[in-house]
Amino acid sequence: MERAMEIASFNRGMINLYGLKNKFKRMKKVLFSLVLVLNLVACIKETPKYALFTGKIDNIDNKEVWLIKADKSFSKKISIDSNGNFADTINANPGLYLLTAGKNKMSVYLDNGSAINITADAKDFLNSLDVSGIGAEATNYLLAKNKMIAELKGKGMDVYKLEEADFENKFKGLCNTLNAQLDAAQGMAPAFIALEKRNLNYEYLNELSRYAGGYHRQWAQKRDYKPSKSLLVGLNDVDLNNEVDFYFSGAYKEIVNRFYNKKINQLIKKDSIDYGLIKVTIYSTIPNQTIKNELIISGAESTIYNTGKFEEFYKIFMAASTNEENNAKITKIYNRLIELNQGRQSPKFVDYENNAGGTLSLDDLKGKYVFIDVWATWCGPCVAELPHLKKLEKAYRGKNIRFLSISVDDSKDHDKWKKMIVDKKLGGIQVLADSSFNSQFVQDYIIRSIPRFILLDPEGVIVTQHAPRPSNPEIIDLFNSLNIGVK
Repeated sequence: MERAMEIASFNRGMINLYGLKNKFKRMKKVLFSLVLVLNLVACIKETPKYALFTGKIDNIDNKEVWLIKADKSFSKKISIDSNGNFADTINANPGLYLLTAGKNKMSVYLDNGSAINITADAKDFLNSLDVSGIGAEATNYLLAKNKMIAELKGKGMDVYKLEEADFENKFKGLCNTLNAQLDAAQGMAPAFIALEKRNLNYEYLNELSRYAGGYHRQWAQKRDYKPSKSLLVGLNDVDLNNEVDFYFSGAYKEIVNRFYNKKINQLIKKDSIDYGLIKVTIYSTIPNQTIKNELIISGAESTIYNTGKFEEFYKIFMAASTNEENNAKITKIYNRLIELNQGRQSPKFVDYENNAGGTLSLDDLKGKYVFIDVWATWCGPCVAELPHLKKLEKAYRGKNIRFLSISVDDSKDHDKWKKMIVDKKLGGIQVLADSSFNSQFVQDYIIRSIPRFILLDPEGVIVTQHAPRPSNPEIIDLFNSLNIGVK
């Protein structure tokens, strides 16, 4: 009997232990499930490091749209299906983007976690445009703002005819209105609001700068207008080294450009150094490296062709720029220009039409120095040099130099070229390039703008690929240094 009671007690204990074990297992499952839920909630609350960008554009001929970040750090081609639909995930930093859909363009602000959808009809893009989804508030604000500015300015440039006080009040009122909208905005990213508030001030100051810098003088036809001293005082507080604002605000970028262009123009008036060299020199002094890289390449690809001191230009550029892609571009041009340096054999042309009859090749002129003028009848600065060229040619007639004018007029202007030679009583040797700017000789000399003056020695060797213009007294100094004119 006692033994039976012990067994019964043991069984009850085992049953209780088994029950506790099952209970513990159930508790473990509950805890595990709770952990999973908490992790899931945490994942859901964490902001994604990307933006979803979708849309539908009716009647669009293109098979893709482009999305390019304002600072050019990101660009992406997004395919469009046959129904005009597109969708993509944008793994880029928050900021302002430019959407290009065929001929239509619009600004889009994307933030991490945004899910923006755009619908429009390409035939009436702006009027049919609809932007919706998570984070669409900033983009819709920009659209409404652009419409408000267009209505305020009206058509043409009449707004710049306003008297100074009226103009200032008009744009100050716009700035205040938009600031109030930002303050009252719901669901707009705080980062965007901060950027846009600064941008509104830049836009206001930039409009005042345009007005004072010549817009009012031109459009109101008030040549004697001088802005009041207080009009532009706000520009004194603008930090010109803010790279974030430089890429977000077009107005800020224009203010920075205007500041350095003013320095460039002051030096041009003061010094005879060529434009390209002055420009690269001024830009090399910009304190902010990102802004420096952006501005120093702007125009450098063209101005280096037109500077007579391209080696000095290249040295300054390479010391200032840290953008490897830009450096590679300028180095490639520099290496081509080196081939046209003093002492190198000149590129040739063969059988160009000679106004005097027949054809002419460059080798036909060996034995004397050759002063080459590359020009065209449609080029104002070229035509302005013609009287000086005639005077120069007359002064050195019979000396050890020949004057060759190569026109890059199109073949359709052949008769116009012939007529100007007669009308202007042009001397020297007049020839017509065989394919305008596509002529091999023009391409070999990397001529991007005219007039262009080149001096070769009697053996066809380059003396300078950038000779002074006939109107520049330095051309006489150059001739004298080579004893041109002395038999």
